[in-house]
Amino acid sequence: MTNRPNGTLYIGVTSNLARRAWEHRESMIDGFTKRYGLKQLVYYEAYEDIRSAIQRESNMKHWPRRWKIRLILEMNPQWRDLYETLA
Repeated sequence: MTNRPNGTLYIGVTSNLARRAWEHRESMIDGFTKRYGLKQLVYYEAYEDIRSAIQRESNMKHWPRRWKIRLILEMNPQWRDLYETLA
């Protein structure tokens, strides 16, 4: 999640991406995303196993910012909000 291209980044894990992204968009959850106005879903990865997703989240949170931006640019070079593409 972000607030604008090259803006503040948030990484999280959920079992229901569409619901969780909607909650962030609507500022329903107090915390980091609400405080910084992070409402745009610009990158995601899907995993069958929640343990794999949690491990990936943990790893990515320790990455340098430029690595995270590189992933976003590979998937979404225009930093479009991907929320509408979720089924």
